Amino acid sequence: MTFTIRPATEADKPQMQALIEESVRELSKAEYTQAQIQAALTTVFGIDSELIKDGTYFAVEEENTIVACGGWSRRKTLFGGDQFAARESELLDPNVDAAKIRAFFVHPQWSRRGIGSLLLHHCEEAARAQGFTRLELMGTLPGVKLYREHGFVAGETVQHDAGNGVFIPFVPMSKTLE
Repeated sequence: MTFTIRPATEADKPQMQALIEESVRELSKAEYTQAQIQAALTTVFGIDSELIKDGTYFAVEEENTIVACGGWSRRKTLFGGDQFAARESELLDPNVDAAKIRAFFVHPQWSRRGIGSLLLHHCEEAARAQGFTRLELMGTLPGVKLYREHGFVAGETVQHDAGNGVFIPFVPMSKTLE
């Protein structure tokens, strides 16, 4: 299989949003409750349009079908799509700040085929080319294994308050680029 990574566009948003929902509903059910999954889709998970505008969010295609999406950011926001209220658009300084790895989702039918690793490597190289020497991310429980395999170090699990008594565990992770 040959996967193509390209910058995501505004026109890709409906297809990527559907992919994100399928990915979360299927690939997260072993680690999160249905209430947590629904709350995450409503309040956190989704597309960050700012990354599309910045050219740092990517679609991974196989035969013109988007099978994954994800990106990196030179902005302060660590996680969350357009609907996430705690967004911070300030630009980071690569001399002191860590670039953010953001919003990785793989369609369930395409999981466990190396797409996440391919996309992560692409994002690391792009951040490095912009002068960043460190990366940070907020990992979902299903994503922690992927990031650990690529040298990210986990911090203490945090409980994100999604409202209505629903808390979603996430794992902050970081890596120094070599």
